[in-house]
Amino acid sequence: MLVVAMAPAPLSTFVSSPARHPCSDSYHGRRRGAVSASSSSSSAKAEEVVIVGAGIAGLATALSLRRLGVSATVLEQGPSLRAGGTSLTLFKNGWRVLDSIGVVDELRAKYLRVQGMRMRSSAGGRDLREFSFEEEAPGQEVRAVERGALLAALASKLPPGAISFSSRLKSIAGQGPDGTLLELQDGRRLLSKVVLGCDGVNSPIARWMGFSEPRYVGHMAFRGLADYAGGQPFESKVNYIYGRGVRAGFVPVSPTKVYWFICFNSATPGPKTTDGAALKSEALGLVRGWPDDLVAVMRSTPDDAVVKTPLVDRWLWPGLAPPASRGGVVLVGDAWHPMTPNLGQGACCALEDAVVLARHLAPAVLAGDDAGEALRRYESERWGRVFPLTARAGLVGALVQWGNPLVCAARDGVVIPRLVRLGPFLEHTNFECGLLEPAAPST
Repeated sequence: MLVVAMAPAPLSTFVSSPARHPCSDSYHGRRRGAVSASSSSSSAKAEEVVIVGAGIAGLATALSLRRLGVSATVLEQGPSLRAGGTSLTLFKNGWRVLDSIGVVDELRAKYLRVQGMRMRSSAGGRDLREFSFEEEAPGQEVRAVERGALLAALASKLPPGAISFSSRLKSIAGQGPDGTLLELQDGRRLLSKVVLGCDGVNSPIARWMGFSEPRYVGHMAFRGLADYAGGQPFESKVNYIYGRGVRAGFVPVSPTKVYWFICFNSATPGPKTTDGAALKSEALGLVRGWPDDLVAVMRSTPDDAVVKTPLVDRWLWPGLAPPASRGGVVLVGDAWHPMTPNLGQGACCALEDAVVLARHLAPAVLAGDDAGEALRRYESERWGRVFPLTARAGLVGALVQWGNPLVCAARDGVVIPRLVRLGPFLEHTNFECGLLEPAAPST
């Protein structure tokens, strides 16, 4: 699906009425909200940089900027850091960024380094292929990390008060020569020279900037985090199991935690439910008769540690997608380029974004220059990285989700056993986004 540029509408329209579409008649008067920030900002608190969203992209960007001498205020709509979610897999390009911003030691000490990969068929658990990361991709670093722990590690490096909790954005009231005027649900007003939209897949800021909704790719995913208080029994390997239109896998996260997932075809996302017991029962039904170790991991998962989500992406077609920046507002991470998890690069790309954006933005802020050009340079540098990865992740997902029996037989009998090479498949993880040179201490 092509991403079509649309004229920006006031953010308050999207926040208060998310079901509306920007092309509906109710948007005809939208420019009444786009007033000059300088004309209505007398009561607003002035800020240099405001980051909307305390997820991976937001916290990593705040920390990257801080290492270059720029402070930022992070707005988080929740009362605390988001503890939900299961875990995510980070490859060496992600660990390179975490090393650069100084949060790797505690994470590496807690989470297991994955040594290899085992691929099996759902039919009787027949082995198809097994890889060693060290042999196939020397220097690769793969670890599954609990999302909440990653957020906590990033936040711990920020000064007290850097994150403003219970700060839900209501609207972008206007842009003017003094910056962008933000209104919060609690009535506070902020006038910021730079606004970084790190507000995730369903970003209201992205909608305000004219981006379409992320595209549902036709696959749903169950995810869970099993808990083995006495110690989990598995080798430190990624386990993939392939069926017809369904694939599953699990990987040890720590000595006591094991992450698992199931991806399955579905014409529509269907109704949303948060009933963990019902979700786990539905997930188990999809893999009835599959290898016992997968089923055992799923049964060892607390009900409240199971989630079900649609897989979505957004392809940034050149000339068709809106720009990632508008004046002093820019998008970062999933807010700009949501991608399916088939390459394990969503979080890694958000971390890369943070470093690249900070490297372009910090000099402009410190010099008191207009940030618009710096934001455009960030977009130009990152587009060539994230668009191909988003497309490749989507294509890989479409291929491995085939349900045709002949295609699946060829996959299990020829493609995986004889043709798959791990090194070339992971070539994208060799990407280096550049390191941060910390700001010199003030005298």
